[in-house]
Amino acid sequence: MPRIDPDRLRNFITDIYLAMDVPANMAAHLADTLVAADLWGHSSHGVMRTFWYGARIESGATRLDTTPRIISDTGPLLALDGSDGIGQQVAQKAVDLAMERARQYGIAAISIRNSGHFGTAMYFTRQLAVQNMIGFLATNASPAIPPAGGREKLIGNNPQSWAAPTGLAVPYLLDFAHSAVARGKIYLAREQGEALPVGWALDSTGRPTTDPSAAIAGTLLPMAGHKGAGLSAMMDVLSGLLSGGEFGERVAGPYIADRRSGAGHFLIAIDIASLRPLDGFLADMQAMIASWKASAPQDGIAEILYPGEPEHQHETASRSTGIALPAKILDDLLTGAASLGLDVSARNLEFQAQPQTI
Repeated sequence: MPRIDPDRLRNFITDIYLAMDVPANMAAHLADTLVAADLWGHSSHGVMRTFWYGARIESGATRLDTTPRIISDTGPLLALDGSDGIGQQVAQKAVDLAMERARQYGIAAISIRNSGHFGTAMYFTRQLAVQNMIGFLATNASPAIPPAGGREKLIGNNPQSWAAPTGLAVPYLLDFAHSAVARGKIYLAREQGEALPVGWALDSTGRPTTDPSAAIAGTLLPMAGHKGAGLSAMMDVLSGLLSGGEFGERVAGPYIADRRSGAGHFLIAIDIASLRPLDGFLADMQAMIASWKASAPQDGIAEILYPGEPEHQHETASRSTGIALPAKILDDLLTGAASLGLDVSARNLEFQAQPQTI
């Protein structure tokens, strides 16, 4: 599997979006969100999606000529209309507003409608943790799982992400969808020619399947049965129904090139220092984490990691040895870039280890 330099990859993805007439700041931000996912080991949300977003931009389903706008504002509670813009740009606008208002009021909540798929939610909640805030971000998505006991996909996998500062090198970062697995991992398995584990999906007839293509035509299963289905539906209540936007089957996924997304989000930021001294909170977080790490691990587990640590470790390794990018994904990127008129023959994306100095 090719090892790719993350900085060169980010510049390459940026150039692809620039060739699609995406404004420079948007192109760079979108590229950064995708490469970050690959650095963290979440390749299902990484550069594999470059031309999924690109096709939506080119069709006009995602608009470049709009900006998010505030439609109601009580101070700590806002409603934002994304105007069918790039989901990552809409989410970033919401995060920036939430940080500002949480500093002022102690808490901020933002309801967002008419946005798009924003990639990895952790990319945004992490920013709040770095600012010593607790962050929560939910989104709805196109139908992916059935209601409890059903076999028709009527509910999105509707991820949620939580983040909190720790005072350590790595914030506490939690990010998960409510299907047994993120749908992007089904597409990634198909790209890599891999079978799925049993329990991830049903085919179109409602039977369990390990075939990624059959799973895409069928439905994912919710995590933890009725609990996953119920939590996922609640994320749609927060993101879709509360915002007055689309919900359920009316939300389109990023892999549909020519249909507006309609995705909604819900964001909360809590300024910890407005509730208690920050130093005390960080000390308690560290004590809690230390108790986990001092506890006995299960057989086969070398180290107990808290949420956020696996991604940090993966990023550290990827920066040292390059991002492991499947050859087919790299080929698709190069082919797509060439079709846009970029000179891919001059591109060297391979990771090159820096010589050690003595």
